[in-house]
Amino acid sequence: MLSDALRQQFDDLVKKNKVVLFMKGNKHFPQCGFSAQVIGILKETGVPFETVNVLSDPAVRDGIKEYSSWPTIPQLYVGGEFLGGCDIVKELHATGELHAKLGVEVKKVEPPKVTIEDGAAKAIKAADEGNGEQLRLEIGPQFQYDFYFGPKKAGDVEVQSNGVTILFDAASAKKANGLRVAWVETPDGGAFRIDNPNEPARVKSLSVVELKGWMDQGKAFELVDVRGEDERRVAKIDAARALDAAGEKHLAGLAKDTPIVFQCHHGMRSRAAAERFLAEGYTNVYNLEGGIEAWSTKVDPKVARY
Repeated sequence: MLSDALRQQFDDLVKKNKVVLFMKGNKHFPQCGFSAQVIGILKETGVPFETVNVLSDPAVRDGIKEYSSWPTIPQLYVGGEFLGGCDIVKELHATGELHAKLGVEVKKVEPPKVTIEDGAAKAIKAADEGNGEQLRLEIGPQFQYDFYFGPKKAGDVEVQSNGVTILFDAASAKKANGLRVAWVETPDGGAFRIDNPNEPARVKSLSVVELKGWMDQGKAFELVDVRGEDERRVAKIDAARALDAAGEKHLAGLAKDTPIVFQCHHGMRSRAAAERFLAEGYTNVYNLEGGIEAWSTKVDPKVARY
């Protein structure tokens, strides 16, 4: 049972603040994906808002659900009115209703330039069941990607490339200009790879097949082997430079946007090394997925396995 004191506290919060979000975490550090999505939407509108961290007090976390008669978090209030949770806020944002309630103008979103490569287009067309649903690509606040078939929604931005139509919601479209979708072979058969120039720098995955293609094309890049000399004596990729003192010095002299591929036995130590160099300001950093083991089994069987 919601106490009178807690009900009064909620009344004061939703009346005092034009826009208030009850969430996990706060506007600077959301602590769940749904809260982060609503924060991203509110920031995109440019309207000031306040947040209440329900994780700071179990009574608030449980009480707000009873206060609103809504079972989940986050919960958004505008002008004292409860609007709903993440899915409803996303829908209101897509249709422009959220902007109307906030008193801001809906700005037209230009369709982004998107490239669907041949392999990806083939895979997408093969997956289309012909039930009338269309391919959707949603891009989250931290550039998480959700790629699926679904119905067209109000406010969608439509883009065509290589015979494929992709639908974006307005927020995703703003993050998608220059985006490229490729198909890459993986141990499980294959997967989509999305390259988006709007993303903050992060470690990117590179398959051994792609690495071989880079070599065949004469692409300029650095291949760095993070394993010790004992492992390198057993098996190595000839083009790889050891990450020893000399290797560290060499990398320190490179431009920060130089493509650098890190490689180890299976791809775990190399990812840790790639993350370290990313933190040091390098912006074009790759991890060779599967490491030299994948290289031996998929590209060059003459390289010993161990």
